[in-house]
Amino acid sequence: MARQQVEGCEAVLLTEEDISRVIEMAWEDRTPFEAIQLQFGLNQDGVIKLMRAQLKSSSFKLWRARTHGQKTKHLKLRSSQVVRHQSKEHNKANRV
Repeated sequence: MARQQVEGCEAVLLTEEDISRVIEMAWEDRTPFEAIQLQFGLNQDGVIKLMRAQLKSSSFKLWRARTHGQKTKHLKLRSSQVVRHQSKEHNKANRV
C-alpha cells in the first residue's frame, strides 16, 4: 500500500486506509484529537488540514461546526464521566 504525505503536515505519511480511519475518528464525537495524534501523528491542525483536503466543502463546514468548541474532542476539556465508546458500526467492514 502506497503512503502519501498529508498536505501541510510534514513527516506524516498515511495510506488511504489510514486517511479513511482518521476521517472516521474525527467524525466520532467521543474520539479526542489527542487519540488521533497518538495513533497517526496528526495534531488538531493536521486533522483539520486533512479534513479540508479530503471532504467536500459543505461536509468540511458541517464537521467544523460540529467539532468547534466540543469538549469531548479535547481530553483536557472533557468530563471524567466520558468514557471510551465504540459504536456498533466500528470496523463493520472488517467483520466476517
